[in-house]
Amino acid sequence: MGFIEVTDVKNLPPGSRKVLSINGKDVLVFNIDGEISAIGNVCLHKGGPLIEGRVEPKYDGCYVTCPWHGWEYNVKTGAAPPGFHDQQALYDTLIKEDKIYVSTSPKVLPKKAEHRDKPLQDLVELRYETTRSSLNILGISCTNMNENLPRKSTSYEALQQSLEYGREKYNASTVLLKLSDLEFRHCEGYYSRNEQACTWPCSISEMDSHDGMNEVYRKMILWADILVLSTPIRWGNASSLYYKMAERLNCVQNQITLQDRVLVKNKVASFIITGGQDNIQQVAGQMMVFFTELGFSLTPFSFVGWSRGWTAEDMQQNVRAFSKSTYIKRSIRELIDNDIKLLHQLKGDPCVNIASPLPKISEAPSKIKIDVDGTPKDLHGNT
Repeated sequence: MGFIEVTDVKNLPPGSRKVLSINGKDVLVFNIDGEISAIGNVCLHKGGPLIEGRVEPKYDGCYVTCPWHGWEYNVKTGAAPPGFHDQQALYDTLIKEDKIYVSTSPKVLPKKAEHRDKPLQDLVELRYETTRSSLNILGISCTNMNENLPRKSTSYEALQQSLEYGREKYNASTVLLKLSDLEFRHCEGYYSRNEQACTWPCSISEMDSHDGMNEVYRKMILWADILVLSTPIRWGNASSLYYKMAERLNCVQNQITLQDRVLVKNKVASFIITGGQDNIQQVAGQMMVFFTELGFSLTPFSFVGWSRGWTAEDMQQNVRAFSKSTYIKRSIRELIDNDIKLLHQLKGDPCVNIASPLPKISEAPSKIKIDVDGTPKDLHGNT
């Protein structure tokens, strides 16, 4: 095994490190407490630069942590922490006449451990469950209401009704995901370190196969033909859970940027937005732009909105008014009708007529009569 002179000892004082190119390979040379060692600089996970990582004592030695996703390597042996079997390339080093020499080839070759259990393989291989004839409607609820907050959510109720309509009229298969029931981590901003650090499947998913966003990825990307997403309005915006999910969907859009690969094809998205105060169009606009950036198609009139206006602070009346609204009953059905018509077009069955699930003057509260039994009727006597 040959050696090559890389630098003077004085250029690598204790506690320092330096990346050098040896036979076209980036080698990371350390001086830890006067002991020189050298390992490969490229992380075995996704190619992150170890030179930028934190070096500290832990486990059974001193380790460098990859700044992209946190993989760790012993700086003296190149080995992963105890319990893991990955091995970074390890080079021989020697000091002669105050010169540092590193072997021209590694004495221990790099090895990325193979794991028999591959829980994300369906995402890796993009095993789509949609077909030319499938009709799978995914509902995603972004409300924070949960079993510990047993109050009614108008956005959730409207979403439930829309999925029930899809099942009854079109015999669609439906799934409803409540983000409040899914435990998932916030996006940790790997893209901000390097565009290649944001991966599909999500880097967080690779670290934690039980992360709740994996269910969102599977149902949204692999299973759904139609996505219906509902959210309340919070301070003029969609809910915080919506944005938490949206940030984690960067790994879907990023595939277009990095791989020229569109993961979302022939899928339709629509939205249900409810709030005590108005800002429906702004919330809808953000969602519409975001989901078209992922590859979803939108119908005309692709959202249903419910608001009682800026001065409607009597929220105890909101659920009652919502439950009696003929507009909500009609519009969520027309939303599903339009989604399915567009889906048929995308799958090769053109349609002509399209409904408009926008408010109509006949459905305004001032135009609705309430029978003594509480049943709302329009001016024509229709329930």
